[in-house]
Amino acid sequence: QVQLVESGGGLVQAGGSLRLSCAASGSIFSINTMGWYRQAPGKQRELVAVILSGGFTNYADSVKGRFTISRDNAKNTVYLQMNSLKPEDTGVYYCGAHTTARSSWGQGTQVTVSS
Repeated sequence: QVQLVESGGGLVQAGGSLRLSCAASGSIFSINTMGWYRQAPGKQRELVAVILSGGFTNYADSVKGRFTISRDNAKNTVYLQMNSLKPEDTGVYYCGAHTTARSSWGQGTQVTVSS
């Protein structure tokens, strides 16, 4: 099993920045892909960004050019740098780790962007 702990959320004004962190532990050798997802009130959870074990990244169109996903293998941590934040970026951000067998999720961290 993989355990994930997110941190770094908070309240920020539009145009500001935040960096989210996701620390992984447990069976991390089995992880193929890690990603960040978000869920706004009344909406379904959506993909924000993913990073594959080889370093390939992919982003939702709504965050391209503003968000950057990265990983520090030595620290077993994935980051999401969020710049030029908009009120529509508000939501609970979840870290996900995916293996061939299952997906694991963190508890989520709240990001609120005020206008």
